[in-house]
Amino acid sequence: MAGMDRRRLLGLGAAATASLAVGLTGCSGGTDADARGPADGSEGPGKSTEGPQEKPIGDGSTADTGPQPNQPPAPRPLEPGEKPPQFVVFSWDGAGEVGNGLFPRFRKVAEDHGAAMTFFLSGLYLLPESQRNKYRPPGNAVGASDIGYLKDENIRLTLENLRAAWLEGHEIGTHFNGHFCGGSGSVEHWTPQEWRSEIEQAKRFVSEWRTNTGFTDLKPLPFDYDKELIGARTPCLLGQDNLLPTAAELGWRYDASSSGGLQVWPRKRQGVWDLPLQSLPFPGHSFEVLSMDYNILANQSQATTKGPPANYPRWRQQAIDTYVQGFQRAYETNRAPLFIGNHFEEWNGGIYMDAVEESLKQMAGGGYSDVRLVSFRQLVDWLDVQDPAVLAKLRDLPVGRAPAAGWKSYLSGAA
Repeated sequence: MAGMDRRRLLGLGAAATASLAVGLTGCSGGTDADARGPADGSEGPGKSTEGPQEKPIGDGSTADTGPQPNQPPAPRPLEPGEKPPQFVVFSWDGAGEVGNGLFPRFRKVAEDHGAAMTFFLSGLYLLPESQRNKYRPPGNAVGASDIGYLKDENIRLTLENLRAAWLEGHEIGTHFNGHFCGGSGSVEHWTPQEWRSEIEQAKRFVSEWRTNTGFTDLKPLPFDYDKELIGARTPCLLGQDNLLPTAAELGWRYDASSSGGLQVWPRKRQGVWDLPLQSLPFPGHSFEVLSMDYNILANQSQATTKGPPANYPRWRQQAIDTYVQGFQRAYETNRAPLFIGNHFEEWNGGIYMDAVEESLKQMAGGGYSDVRLVSFRQLVDWLDVQDPAVLAKLRDLPVGRAPAAGWKSYLSGAA
């Protein structure tokens, strides 16, 4: 990847409760065709958080409650010549609530603006540290973890927020477990078989939290995780090549682990939708930055999470402009889905959380039409019903390029 600025390539996947783990990633509308209801919130999640009748699974940590509530109408194929919606996916790595209120804050932001999101849960966030010997990470010591374990009270908060989030219409994916990004035990070196072991353990920690915690007063997670789990993001955006064979065998529908992606329409790898973080315009610089909070931080405060407070207002606005300009570039040209990754963190005074909230508000309420703030699951639901010829035409459009003769002409003969 000669010539590519390494400042674009840093990826962080740990939740904010852990010490930082930095790793090079290598090179590394409004129609019923939309995968989400109106962006003004009239059909958004949050309408109902009371679960339907629950059929306990296993020890009662999870339950089959039927179809997920607060979902959009079933997507349909684009009509010939129809302009595609502008999809935006906000996702969260780790998805643990550590008492800073960020999980409920962004559930409320989503509700207010008709958004669905994807929460990539770290399985260890439901395993008490007293039970750490139940985790056997590939290539690492029993119980080892580079992100640590949550306190019992934070496990409880995480469970409560996960339950509410799913009932509000959000997706629960996985960020796996121990978040190993360096050394011989790094996920970068794991085999497909080791990835399968990690996935099985992550699923078990979710489906057996009641046994592991001893909590008896909390309601179950209202989904069967075997059915809910259809996609992931790896720690530090590493190891996707060996993960994909296992993901395909498990029937996963997408993976969001690759880095350095461009704002173009996605394609499948090994039968799995490849939905990478993307390079976005970085105001004031000649290079672009990966669409994740940590990568913006790495270029602003050289990877420290406590830069000079005097810089916070300027950096906050720069982060907002990065997300919004990336959105506008896609919206005004090829309509490629926009993927933004985050952590529940308070780095540099919480400016990146403010940037996410403000940019989401602008995308949802800035006078744009046909904007759909969706989960990864909802996006691939839409992709999977489209005519392959239409998707191929969409993929032919490079970054920042609209159809020269307009959408009606460009897609009229594709279907």
